[in-house]
Amino acid sequence: MEDANVRDSTGYRSADRRLSTLGRHLGALSPSSAASRLPPMASENPTGTIAPSPTAGFYGGSVFAHVVQAPEDPILGVTVAYNKDPSPVKVNLGVGAYRTEEGKPLVLNVVRRAEQMLVNDPSRVKEYLPITGLAEFNKLSAKLIFGSDSPAIQENRVATVQCLSGTGSLRVGTEFLARHYRERTIYIPQPTWGNHPKVFTLGGLSVKTYRYYDPVTRGLNIQGLLEDLSSAPSGAIVLLHACAHNPTGVDPTLDQWEQIRKLMRSKGLLPFFDSAYQGFASGSLDADAQSVRMFVADGGECLMAQSYAKNMGLYGERVGALSIVCRSADVAVRVESQLKLVIRPMYSNPPIHGASIVAAILKDREAPSFVPSN
Repeated sequence: MEDANVRDSTGYRSADRRLSTLGRHLGALSPSSAASRLPPMASENPTGTIAPSPTAGFYGGSVFAHVVQAPEDPILGVTVAYNKDPSPVKVNLGVGAYRTEEGKPLVLNVVRRAEQMLVNDPSRVKEYLPITGLAEFNKLSAKLIFGSDSPAIQENRVATVQCLSGTGSLRVGTEFLARHYRERTIYIPQPTWGNHPKVFTLGGLSVKTYRYYDPVTRGLNIQGLLEDLSSAPSGAIVLLHACAHNPTGVDPTLDQWEQIRKLMRSKGLLPFFDSAYQGFASGSLDADAQSVRMFVADGGECLMAQSYAKNMGLYGERVGALSIVCRSADVAVRVESQLKLVIRPMYSNPPIHGASIVAAILKDREAPSFVPSN
């Protein structure tokens, strides 16, 4: 929240001015008229003591006594159980994260160097970022996933906003679609990341599934996938894992991606990519972005949610980006304006530190690759 006590354009502190105005108003009242304007309990309580409130717990317990204990998150709850376990030989099988040989959290060397560089820069300040986030971060994130030579970028057809990691990017994109897209149904692979259905449902979309994993072959059920998407209504949204499908690790081949692309474009299905592991599937940032770039190359529209939690190990910094590829530059400008209206009442604007780390790494051509080495 912005500080209410900063000086305004007239030189007065906002809070001081409001208090001064209130004091003058109350001072102009006679004791009798002032009392008549107070609530009944206050006018009947000349000592000024605060009377018990029905919401203060004095009348038979908490007003929240009916709230039931919620279950732990099935993914993050594993870490909660791990932290409570006193065993000296325990292993955390919850959230995947970089660890040392001793099982301790690991910060990548390239992240350490970038962070130190930022700390040593006296010109850096802690001002609010714009609603859309750090401009340099947005520009570099779009280039990382779409390619620096992407026609969509060169033609200014991409609206990119910094978000709170992958989850925040998905949520902002979902609420934008719920407000401005004609279809309200999103098809997600079966199985998928456990948080996907919750994000989409609470964001205003109806969730359906399409076949993806074949437990018999332990591979992709491409036939079932194509059949289910063929049956989807025209214009439906389709969630696609850009690479390193979570939780199976099974990805389509490039030929299969082309089949998926042709089918989706022929039916007017809207792709919504989730990229949480760029660089992890093949060891190449560009190779892991090929599925996305195929859809962008045909000139069609799509949404792209990015996260730097995994590939840069910036889990707690909550750094991500949402990009929407549009048909034209003027549409992209209008889309960005509406994304700001989604973000402002949600979290106002994103944090600066993690995005600055990412931007420092991506713009430094001499920095070592952050995937997969340390």
